[in-house]
Amino acid sequence: MHDTSSAEPRPASSVDLLPPPATRSRWWMWALAGIAIVLAAVYFTRSPPDVAPAAYRTVPLDRGTIEASVTATGTLSALVTVDVGSQVSGRIQALYADFNSTVKAGEPIAKIDPSLFEAAVERASANVAAAEANVRRAEVQAADARRQSQRAEELVGRGLIARSERDTTLATAEAAAADVIGARASVQQARASLREAEANLRYTDIVSPTDGVVISRSVNVGQTVAASLQAPVLFTIAQDLREMQVNTSVAEADIGRLRDGMSVVFTVDAYPGETFEGTVRQIRNAATVALNVVTYDAVIDVANPDLKLKPGMTANVRFIIDRRDDVLRVPTSALRFRPADVSAEAPGERGSALWVMRDGHAARIPVRTGLSDGLHTELVDPPLTPGDPVITGPAGDAGGDARDGGSRRFRVL
Repeated sequence: MHDTSSAEPRPASSVDLLPPPATRSRWWMWALAGIAIVLAAVYFTRSPPDVAPAAYRTVPLDRGTIEASVTATGTLSALVTVDVGSQVSGRIQALYADFNSTVKAGEPIAKIDPSLFEAAVERASANVAAAEANVRRAEVQAADARRQSQRAEELVGRGLIARSERDTTLATAEAAAADVIGARASVQQARASLREAEANLRYTDIVSPTDGVVISRSVNVGQTVAASLQAPVLFTIAQDLREMQVNTSVAEADIGRLRDGMSVVFTVDAYPGETFEGTVRQIRNAATVALNVVTYDAVIDVANPDLKLKPGMTANVRFIIDRRDDVLRVPTSALRFRPADVSAEAPGERGSALWVMRDGHAARIPVRTGLSDGLHTELVDPPLTPGDPVITGPAGDAGGDARDGGSRRFRVL
């Protein structure tokens, strides 16, 4: 038998010489970390690339129309608006017009119950008849008293009666004549009362005072109206809605730029995108003060042939102060632009100027300005032509921050 414990050891293979798997993983991690550190050092120690000069936002000069204007708000209304009321009190018996009804002057639009007024007319007629009868009675009595006076005068001449009796008959005749005058005055009073009663009866017919359209009705059939203190408003009639007006509130800072006959354009919320035209008829001198703000009323005449516009609509008005057609114009923002590296104007560079791109650089061009509408400004005899690139500001994303004129430089990582 052989003893296995005395056998020679087996030589190690190539597999047994490799380190364990966990040790190999750590080596790879350290190797990658070292490579990353080397790359980062090379990146951050290199010199920064050249940055292109700041760019500007430009627009080409063009020709067009410039309108200087003043804006205001106002309210549309009819040229003439009439409030129709009642001069007598009573119950509404009938209505002959309603909202939007077209009426003519003198046309009945309502009726008040005439029963009491008809009775008043009959009573006044009876009073006139009684007064006329009293006149007849007074005339008869006056004639009799006059005859008695004449007879007494004859008897006094014969000495048949005393003079005192003659005087009494004379006084009686004169009093009878005065009674006739009083009776006739009573007739006139009775006739005046009759006319008043007849007028009140006529006032029970509510008629339109003008041609127009009913825009408001405030009563219904059966409603009682009381006209004891003031005439109640039953209807509101607009005279002619084909011709309207706008009453605007213009600030005192702008009122001096307006004048009669000036052209006006305005819009209303009911028809977005549609523009209406008008003409200034009157600039009223009466000022309105609200919260220390002073405004004036400018009245504008407006044609409304298709009856689109309605009373009470709010109008956003623009008064055309001046208009220039086919002029060389530039955005107003270009006149305010100055490159960031220009700190102050030289003594010979005062006044309005534009900055124009010339051969890749910003060049200052002095200009004279004319009319401005806030968005564009007219250039008067400029040394420029349509299409020239005018700088309006920094390019922002291309050249830098718009707040510092594009002078800030960035390095892209």
